[in-house]
Amino acid sequence: MSGTQSTTGSNEAWGQRYAAAVMNTFGAPQRVLVRGEGAHVTDADGTEYTDLLAGIAVNILGHAHPAVVAAVTEQISTLGHVSNFFATPAQISLAEELDALVFPGTPAGSSKVFLANSGTEANEAAFKIARRHGGADRPRILALENAFHGRTMGALALTHKAAYREPFAPLPGGVEFLPAGDVGALRAAMGPDVAAVVLEPIQGEAGVKPLPAGYVEAAREATSAAGALLIIDEVQTGMGRTGAWMAHHLLAPGVIPDVVTLAKGLGGGMPIGAAVATGEAAALLGPGQHGTTFGGNPVACAAALAVISTVREEDLLQRTADLGERWAAALAAVPGVTEVRGAGLLRGVALADGLPPAARIAAELMERGFIVNAPRPDTLRLAPPLILSDADADAFTATLTDVLTEALQTRADAPTTQEGAA
Repeated sequence: MSGTQSTTGSNEAWGQRYAAAVMNTFGAPQRVLVRGEGAHVTDADGTEYTDLLAGIAVNILGHAHPAVVAAVTEQISTLGHVSNFFATPAQISLAEELDALVFPGTPAGSSKVFLANSGTEANEAAFKIARRHGGADRPRILALENAFHGRTMGALALTHKAAYREPFAPLPGGVEFLPAGDVGALRAAMGPDVAAVVLEPIQGEAGVKPLPAGYVEAAREATSAAGALLIIDEVQTGMGRTGAWMAHHLLAPGVIPDVVTLAKGLGGGMPIGAAVATGEAAALLGPGQHGTTFGGNPVACAAALAVISTVREEDLLQRTADLGERWAAALAAVPGVTEVRGAGLLRGVALADGLPPAARIAAELMERGFIVNAPRPDTLRLAPPLILSDADADAFTATLTDVLTEALQTRADAPTTQEGAA
């Protein structure tokens, strides 16, 4: 069989080939996508969709953004990969940018970056930093219920959902889960044997649920008092997704964590992750204690630099904040929507009781040309490109209104149990 890539064929034909060749870790693909531009993608049957998921908060500049295409093309034409026996200008420049973005206002050189390939790998690095900080005297790590930090063994140990964890037990030990947002439980659990507290400022897989006001501040206070690290997972929420470079900058201004993890939007579609640490935490991993072959790859780093530059030049932080607030207000007025959670362009749309499950609503929205997903049975998640137009946002609101109005009408027209029995 030729190794040459072809995009010809239908969704059905590609789906059959997928089933025959790819491990069944994700289930059958909903569609086979062959190209994209901006906030729109096209499948193998030629149907176009507005992409309001962006690869789960990854493609923050949309698809085929000229700045990312140019940066990747230029870099791959000069130097595609080197081992970590060497460094590249792209790697060093990106680390400098991330130090300044994640820890603004701190002295130069006080923070350091470990570059990886994904969010789960960034969280593996953070887990190791916590272990190095704690040693035998601090065996406990505190995470939150409904947390999602990844699927490799260390990151999975920090992830709460039993269905993800149980098939792979025993996991690395010492992790305990606390009720998200419960300051009293957090303070009660803290002690001199705790190495770190790990949290997401907005829990994406829980249904896009921000931690309550004051909780991140309380976590910083408690960890500082106990000599533990505060690790903030910004994999989904970072890089401008909420209208600030980091969600904790927006939701808990003034809090300086010890470690922040990033991925998803960082590369604008290229695979890259980062663990950024400051103070003593920045020096805990020494030579030979952690590594990755592809982490810091110059092509991925060039893409990330292009993303950062474009977000600045196009003022996408303010754009994200403004559109996010306006869109959230419009979505909250849709019949059948009970709440719109989140910040910026990371939103959870909560559906009323009695409506079909969110996954069915998402499938109907795809039939009508919009890609979203359902992290919870009662919640749709929106994480579109930050370059999303007002017209696309408004078109989705109108379509969601139609879909939910029809579902509510179907429910109203359904016979009661007694009528059905008659």
